Amino acid sequence: METDGNSSTGLVNIRLLTKQEQYAVADIPYSVPLTIDTTALNTLLNELLKEYNNETSVEFDFIVAEKLLRCPLQEHLSEHGLSTELTVDVEYIIKNPPPEPEDCLLHDDWVSAVDLRHKWILTGCYDNTIHLWSTKGKHKLVMPGHTGPVKAVAWAQLDNVQGIFVSGSHDQTAILWHWKVEENAVQCVTVLRGHERGIECVRADPTGTIIVSSGWDSYIKLWSAKLEDTTTSNTRDDEPSSKRLRTEGGKSRTPIMTLQGHKEAVSGMVYIDNNTICSASWDHTIRLWDIELGGIKKEIVGNKAFFDVDFSTLNSLIVTGSADRHVRIYDIRSNEGSVVKGTYTSHTQWIQTVRWSDNNENFFISGSHDKQVKMWDIRSTRAPLFDFCGHEDKVLCCDWKNGLIVSGGSDNTLRILKETKNK
Repeated sequence: METDGNSSTGLVNIRLLTKQEQYAVADIPYSVPLTIDTTALNTLLNELLKEYNNETSVEFDFIVAEKLLRCPLQEHLSEHGLSTELTVDVEYIIKNPPPEPEDCLLHDDWVSAVDLRHKWILTGCYDNTIHLWSTKGKHKLVMPGHTGPVKAVAWAQLDNVQGIFVSGSHDQTAILWHWKVEENAVQCVTVLRGHERGIECVRADPTGTIIVSSGWDSYIKLWSAKLEDTTTSNTRDDEPSSKRLRTEGGKSRTPIMTLQGHKEAVSGMVYIDNNTICSASWDHTIRLWDIELGGIKKEIVGNKAFFDVDFSTLNSLIVTGSADRHVRIYDIRSNEGSVVKGTYTSHTQWIQTVRWSDNNENFFISGSHDKQVKMWDIRSTRAPLFDFCGHEDKVLCCDWKNGLIVSGGSDNTLRILKETKNK
């Protein structure tokens, strides 16, 4: 870091800026100690706001060089190669409050899969069942049918009348389901057969017409999500379990396409757009696939096995969880320099699951075998925003949509957190 008269006296000029106009102060330089931290900055800013008749004390976060300030300003400037000679722009935003616990949904076995859509939650269990819940915690249906642990669930389409979703299992099959919402009756549409080993991941394309699955056989398979008439009986919430759906009578369907190239289990997938899939594998690689051509567009090599991947339409970045206990952010569009845009270290064991927020381009969550779910801001690699305690065993799955954070684990629970809004 360059030095000057200011640094020799231990002072630096800063300009306090915000996009939240109700908390704006004069756009002039303020001389502050180089050792100033977020606590002292909050004190300074709230004193300035009192001059503008703002009597309410507000807690802020501070952004310098597009990164959240998490250490004394002098250390932050040095870390990012910034000079103290020029006035430093310090942007401030209202500090995000922690999400609050909302509910805990009990299952009979490990909760290994979850997918949120509107006001409904799908969960998959190690006791071979799929469950359908409302976000208010009401249990709507249980669906037996698989003969092995259910490792993946995904909504394809959902409205007020019907829902279409898919489940993937270690029994080497995926099942396409049709839920009639008003009747609360579910039907097995078809059994997707073709994988040679257990399925680890299922996703639907943005249009809800194609299902993609992957697993321990290293293959990625694409299937039609089109509904077909079946004679399979319905499952209703008022029917005894002895009458509930079995899939032996369901029709089978073969894949539209099989993508080959990974050398080990494909544990995570996500659609980038209608024609591009991103996959993460135990073979230490992330791959982008062109569905139209049926080939690989790009490969990113990591250090350890990847367990999960997610893509944000808000910032066009992907986030991954890995066996090396790090979360990483990648810019898959980057053709120059490193595609790794951030490495986030706090978990102490394997990171099994990651998901972006659907309403904030900076936020994501991670879940680990260390029993922790952590909420992160991409502008701070030093520490997570929040650690969520509650799980008593490994965290295996998570999702974040519509202001709800959900996580499932080996303690047989699905925990629900609700975002809290700034006042």
